[in-house]
Amino acid sequence: MKNLSLYLISAIFTASFILGGCTKDQGPEIDDQSILPSSFAVDIPDALSHESGKKSAEWIDTLKGNDVYEHLRFFIRLGEYSAEIVEDVIVGIRLYQINQPMEVTFEGDDDGRVKHLVVVEESEYDGRVWEFQLTLTDVDSEGNDDGGKALQIFWDRNPIRGIALLKPSNIDRVNDSGLGQAMFRIDYSEEDPFYDATMMVYASGLPMPTPLEEPYAMKAMKMFAGKKGDIIDVYGNSDHPNALLLAGNPGFNWAFVASGNDVNDLGVAEVGLPPSNLDEPSRSKLLGYYGIGAVFEREIKAVWGNLVPQQIIDAYLYNTDAPGYFDSHGFVTAGTSPSASYDELDSRLPDLSPYNPKEVGNLSISFK
Repeated sequence: MKNLSLYLISAIFTASFILGGCTKDQGPEIDDQSILPSSFAVDIPDALSHESGKKSAEWIDTLKGNDVYEHLRFFIRLGEYSAEIVEDVIVGIRLYQINQPMEVTFEGDDDGRVKHLVVVEESEYDGRVWEFQLTLTDVDSEGNDDGGKALQIFWDRNPIRGIALLKPSNIDRVNDSGLGQAMFRIDYSEEDPFYDATMMVYASGLPMPTPLEEPYAMKAMKMFAGKKGDIIDVYGNSDHPNALLLAGNPGFNWAFVASGNDVNDLGVAEVGLPPSNLDEPSRSKLLGYYGIGAVFEREIKAVWGNLVPQQIIDAYLYNTDAPGYFDSHGFVTAGTSPSASYDELDSRLPDLSPYNPKEVGNLSISFK
């Protein structure tokens, strides 16, 4: 699973540099008067979004805490990367001094193909009229079903809010062709009544290798991040339709809720493993009945029955007690807060809930 996800991150990062690396007769300075939004992402604390460090509870026959939460932090980071890519692309586009509706044609440095950028005013998408729309296409692909679209951004300037749609294979045909029909969507807003800034990250149509090659490959994801002062709430699901646990039943979501402190670099999280086809929005089901510890226990008993004593199971799953606590080094402990520093984060988790797994598995993204 990680190999494919790392490939995905590498590929979509390639897309973020194509505009910044495009050449004109004279390289312009970035225009401070650009109409493009200055922000399009919410930073997530390292305690929640970076890959696990080396720190974990030392139990000889216990599932390590970093192992339990490793993929949670990786998928949160993948969602964060997706939004950062859009910000990087915007920085590249700003080199073209986009300060009014206009058109620009250029050659991409990475794939050598001609790209066409168009900015228009007052465009309708997703039930509202936006102040501006930017569309980037791969010119030689404009006759395809997707119109050769590589990127669309719809945005308002005051307050800043917008939607970005990204198809990496149309941005860079050399390095990103393996992503096929994969698409990403990032919604960003600074007008939420409860947060200073919010973002939604969606991914769909990710390439699915055969289960023998990558059984844990991710097909889709949906993630929310909201920032209020130093606190960032994150929740969502990633869908893994071919993944197997111990009993051999394929397909589950990695469903999670988390809250972190950006200044202190602390985090608290709960994880569930509901089936991919489960049509259920209830938090108590997704993180209770399908909580990671409860699922592992049922899987162990389904395979070994009464052959494994309960005390052995309890010891093995010690670090799956909810919630899990993190600092900048990774996992700290599970179930019981290690200090009062986590109290505010603890109090936020009950109000956060993952999404319906079936809806995430059926997620579809398309351009206007």
